This record gives sequence, C-alpha cells and structure tokens, in this order.
Amino acid sequence: MTQPDKKADFSDVQSKVESTEQIRPDFSDVQSSISSTEQITSATAGEAQSYTVQKGDTLSHIAKQFYGKASKWNAIFDANRDQLDDPDRIQPGQVLRIPPAGE
Repeated sequence: MTQPDKKADFSDVQSKVESTEQIRPDFSDVQSSISSTEQITSATAGEAQSYTVQKGDTLSHIAKQFYGKASKWNAIFDANRDQLDDPDRIQPGQVLRIPPAGE
C-alpha cells in the first residue's frame, strides 16, 4: 500500500521585507573644490606679462584672452613693434609682451 503524498506545511513560515527606499544618504560631510587650468592673468592689475605664441594664434585671439576684447589687439602690436612689422605675421614660439589693460 502506498501512502498519500504529503504536502509541504508552510504555516509557520515568516517573512520580513526591508526597503532602502526610505533611507536617505547622508552627504553632510561631502566637500568640493574648484580649480581651473585657465591662465590667471594680471594684465589688468598693472603688470606687464609675456605670452608665447601658439600655432593658430592671432593678435585678436590673444587680446581676447588677456583683455576680454579682441579689438584690443593693437595694444599688443604696439608693445611688440621691435619684433613685429605686420600684425598678421606672428609666429609660433615668439614671446610677446602683453601690456597692462590700462595702457
């Protein structure tokens, strides 16, 4: 004679579900800092600077970088007349004087 199949008894099984959804991460001790690779210029502070011409540079591009206005290219040209005959003929590697913004 065979015994009838017994079914599993799960009546005393307990379960517990926890969720991380309600737990908020603590970022109170996170710190940040900001740094830049942009050249810090003191041309506006009254000190003359120098700049080494890079391939593709123009006096307008350099003036925009140092003075914020491309139209100030002639100030750089005038400060470098000893080595520049033509404002359109600057060469990579040339070291130009950058006069202060007020001059």
